[in-house]
This record gives sequence, structure tokens and C-alpha cells, in this order.
Amino acid sequence: MQFLQLSLLVVLALLVTDSNAEKIRKHKKYNRKPMPPTVSSIEETVEDTNEDDNKALPPLLAGQDIIDNRVPMIDPCLQVHCGAGRICQVDEEGEPQCVCIPTCPVETESRRKVCSNFNETWSSDCAIYQQRCLCNKDDAQCKGAQYKHVHIEYYGECRQMRECTKEEMSDFPRRMRDWLFNIMRDLADRQELTPHYLTMEREAESNMTRRWTNAAIWKFCELDGNPPDRSVSRHELFPIRAPLMALEHCIAPFLNTCDTDNNHRINIKEWAKCLELDEDEIEDRCEQITEEE
Repeated sequence: MQFLQLSLLVVLALLVTDSNAEKIRKHKKYNRKPMPPTVSSIEETVEDTNEDDNKALPPLLAGQDIIDNRVPMIDPCLQVHCGAGRICQVDEEGEPQCVCIPTCPVETESRRKVCSNFNETWSSDCAIYQQRCLCNKDDAQCKGAQYKHVHIEYYGECRQMRECTKEEMSDFPRRMRDWLFNIMRDLADRQELTPHYLTMEREAESNMTRRWTNAAIWKFCELDGNPPDRSVSRHELFPIRAPLMALEHCIAPFLNTCDTDNNHRINIKEWAKCLELDEDEIEDRCEQITEEE
């Protein structure tokens, strides 16, 4: 009798053990972790990605060691500044180079025409800039050595300008100084000056001795090229010359007299002397502006 009871207990224990084992197997079945991808499956994924560069790479899985070696293309010309009449192109070594504009747009409207300092009408400002670039590079398309310094006098076809008399020329520096200050004041009122130049304009408003000097410094430094070299080329004077040509027939001969050494550039001392201002004072202020900027 005792043997029979013992046998029943053993059978019951085995049944319970088998039931628990089956539960564990089912639990593992439904909570199985994904197997890490094989080397062949990784290679297939990379091959599929390379077939279409426009498709994004699949997200990396745990255990994968895939590196995307594709380098985004960066245009080397993005950080290059070429002057007027030039564009940036990448050479065979992948280096950015400034070259002359190959072709200018064909302009049919007369208002696009410009008059040069040689009193010649050109089809567009692009054509003048292109010609100056070609001549400075000694290109065969250059029309002559003198065109190394060709620049725009004003927009529109060339026309006969009234001669500037001696009396008008002698009074022109004063009128030029007043004009520069009035422009500076208007820009300040429209809040279009940088904080530094705005401070200079406010100083000029309250200090009459600084009025003309500050205006002259502002315009010169604004026209000075990049990097600033304390000189302004003839074509860089276009923002001053062109707007005044229709009203001030003395502007062109006046700016010509500013270039005392005839090197086609006006330095800071020549600018001050031309406007009949203290040369040393203007130069000192320009140095101060450079340091503060």
C-alpha cells in the first residue's frame, strides 16, 4: 500500500515538471531575440544601398559595424570671392580659381548700356568688367593695354557732358563733403548704418568739426575693397560717381584730380587732400576702425 502511494506521488511530480517545461518553451518561443545578421546579409545590404545612392542607408543594428564612407560634396568656390568680371571655377586639381566671365548675357534694352571712362558705350556693365579682366590676364581678346583700367562712368549711353569750370571745380570739395554727410545722415535715420558708423554719425551731429571728417571716413572705408588696403580703385568709386553724373558734371574730373600719382587708385591721404581735410586725422580714424572691427 505504501509502495502504491509512493508511485502515485512520483507520477504526479513528473506531470508537474513536464507542464512547467512546456510553459517555459512557449515563453521562449514568443520572446525569442532576433539573431544578429550574418556577414553575407550585411554585404547584401551594402550592395543594395550602393545600387541607388539616393536611398538612405538602413539604420545600424546592434552588433553591426558598417561605416558609410561617402563624403558630402562641398563646393570649393563657396568661400572664394572673385572681383567684378570674374567667376570661380574648380581646376583639374580641384582647387578654386577666379577666371574671367566666359560670356555676358545679351542685352537688348538700351537702359542696360553703360558709358566707360573712355567715353565709349558698352552693351552692359558685365561687358566692361569682362574686358578689364581679360586685359589684366593678357588674354588675346583684350582690345588694348589701356583697357586694364576701363571702368563705368555712368549708366546709359555716352552723352556730351557740360564742361566743369574752374569756379565750379574749386567749390566742388565743399559740395562733395556736404553731400557725403547728408547721405550718411539719411542712412542713419533709416537705421542702415552699422553700430560703429552710427556712432560716428551721431558724433558728427553734435560736433561740427567732426561732420565732414566722419562722413569722408565712412564713405572711404565703405568703398575700400576686401581686404581693406587704404586705397580705392577707380571702378570702386562707381557708387559715388554714377548717381551724381546726371546732376554733378564735375564729379568725374574731380575724382580724376584726387588720383595725384595717376596709378588708378586713390589712397586715404589723397582722399583727404582732395576733400580739403586733415590727412593725418582721417588716417588715424581709419586705423581705429580697423582695430575695432
